[in-house]
Amino acid sequence: MTLTRRQTLGGMGALGLSAFMPRYAYAQNSETLVVPTLGGVWEQFWRENIAPAFTEMTGANVTLDVGNGRVFGANLRAAGAEEPPYSIVMTNEVFAQSLRKEGFFEELDLEKMPNYADLYPIAQTAGGYGAVGTYSPIGIGFRTDMVPAPSAWKDLWKDDYKGLIGLYNFANSAGKMELLLASKIFGEDQYDVDAGFAALADLGQVIQVDFNLSTAMASGEIAIAPFDFAEIVRLKGQGLPVDYVVPEEGVIAFDQTLNILANAPNKDLAYAYANFLISPEIQEMLMRQFFTSPTNSKVIVPDELKEQVPISGEDMAAILQWDWEFVNENQNDLSERWAREVG
Repeated sequence: MTLTRRQTLGGMGALGLSAFMPRYAYAQNSETLVVPTLGGVWEQFWRENIAPAFTEMTGANVTLDVGNGRVFGANLRAAGAEEPPYSIVMTNEVFAQSLRKEGFFEELDLEKMPNYADLYPIAQTAGGYGAVGTYSPIGIGFRTDMVPAPSAWKDLWKDDYKGLIGLYNFANSAGKMELLLASKIFGEDQYDVDAGFAALADLGQVIQVDFNLSTAMASGEIAIAPFDFAEIVRLKGQGLPVDYVVPEEGVIAFDQTLNILANAPNKDLAYAYANFLISPEIQEMLMRQFFTSPTNSKVIVPDELKEQVPISGEDMAAILQWDWEFVNENQNDLSERWAREVG
């Protein structure tokens, strides 16, 4: 599915969206909000849709700072908590947790974020310091012509899949989740990493990637792996014999949490932007564009998108949660063990 078609599915360009959103009288045309964002199709969509809609709603300008969680964190630490270059950061919670502990973010002022009340409880995160802006759930994708369908994560350890497994590596947040998941399944809990590493080693030879498992799946180099549901639907649309399952233990997920800088140079505008992103209108827009699971409970996934977005409503509780403070405190040791012991 191409970007153009997915934009068409969105059905809400920046101009059309403004009719549904409140205007903020306090924002002046001279104000500029620096918005950190991912690159590629995310940057394009933000530049063509999200930023213009926010500008029309508030009258403020938007400057995009393209990067990733590692880059945004480095920029913040270089500038210091007292004079941050951003007012708001949306990034993976594994990165946000460290920055929060270092004093960069403030507890959210919920009076300035009325849409927070409509978030699923799972998206009201970090003890009131963060709100999940997007979830991209990950289940098990597999080649229907090469292996039998699994039903659970623990099925990956069956002989049917030996030598055909793909994993994200530890540098990716999904790789960290794979370790915690294995620890939870085969040990006492997510902290039992000895059991987790032993289980991952028992998988034998695996193909590891930092970002893209689709190439290996398409070529048949792997036949089963953790996969974003929408990516499997995309591969299926290209004619590949693939499918996915929602594992019985629950799903892992790429998250993007919204965080307000304690010393934000433009704090009121940052709150307006955070509230804007978790509004039903923008959550639906992101769902139709990127097939993310809406975090605002007022958004209903239509029947025609349920294959691409299988996790919504009550099923949001199936998104497994992780202790990122534990991971960050043990990052070096866990990374070194992964390099020695996995695949």
